[in-house]
Amino acid sequence: MTPTVETMSDARADDLRTLMHRLNNQLGVILAHAELLEAKSPDERHRERATQVVTAALQAMSLTREIRTTLAESE
Repeated sequence: MTPTVETMSDARADDLRTLMHRLNNQLGVILAHAELLEAKSPDERHRERATQVVTAALQAMSLTREIRTTLAESE
């Protein structure tokens, strides 16, 4: 049986929040580099690829916020 947020210990919930924070930080680094690549792209093809990475990083960051919010509401 998979534990739900309600059955997790406080320490485990804190660990999960820490992991989500670390993930969000890494996504921020990816986003910053992708935005730089997007701005400095030599041609449209490279710019479009960088834009896809920017979009994916923003979506992933939004997902981490959503997960953190869900965890906070479950406590």
